[in-house]
Amino acid sequence: MKDNFGLLQTLELLFAGDRQSLLTLDEFLGGLHGRSYAFAIAALNVPNCIPTGIPWLSTITGLPMAFLLVQFFVGREVPKLPALVGRRGLRRGKLQVFLDRSRRFIRWLEDTVHVRHEWWISGMPRRALLAAWAINIVILALPIPFDNLFPAWAIMFFCLALIEDDGVMAMAGWLFSVITAVWTIFLLMMGHAAVMTVVATIKRSLTD
Repeated sequence: MKDNFGLLQTLELLFAGDRQSLLTLDEFLGGLHGRSYAFAIAALNVPNCIPTGIPWLSTITGLPMAFLLVQFFVGREVPKLPALVGRRGLRRGKLQVFLDRSRRFIRWLEDTVHVRHEWWISGMPRRALLAAWAINIVILALPIPFDNLFPAWAIMFFCLALIEDDGVMAMAGWLFSVITAVWTIFLLMMGHAAVMTVVATIKRSLTD
C-alpha cells in the first residue's frame, strides 16, 4: 500500500526555491519518482479528454505517450527525455503562482482519488491493467477518425489508478476500455464497408 500521494505537498516541494530559478522537465519528473510515468502520460493526455475537434491531436500527443510507455516497460525508473526537451522548464515564480491559484482543485482531486480496492491494481489485475493502458495509448495514437475520446478517458482513469493505487479509478478505466473496444470495432467495420462501397462503385463505372 502506498502512502497518500499528497499531490499538493509534492508540488510545493518541487516548486519551492528562488522564484527566478528554472524547474526543468527532467527535475520535475525526477521529483515524482515512481509516479512520473503515469503523471507525464496523464498530462499529455488532458487535451484528448476534451472534444476539441483539432485534427491529428490524438496522434501528436499519443506518440510521446507511447515513447514514455516503452521506457516504462523496459524498467527505467524515471523517463529520460531528449536533452532539448528535458532541459526546458518554467521559472519557479510562475509555478508558485499557478499552484496558489490551483489549490482548491488540487485538494478536491486529492479527496476524490485515493487508495482503495487495491486488489484491482496488484498482481495479475495490475498486469492486465498495464496491458490495457498500453493498448489504449496505441489506439489513441492511431489516425482513426472519431476514435480518441473514449481511449483518452480510459488512459486518464488508468493513470489516476496507478498514481494512487485507486481501484475505483481502475474500474472506470476498464469501463472506458470496453467502450473503446466496441466503438473502435464499429468504426473499423464502417470504414471497411465504406471502402468496399467505393471499390464497387469504381468497378461498376469502369464496366459501364
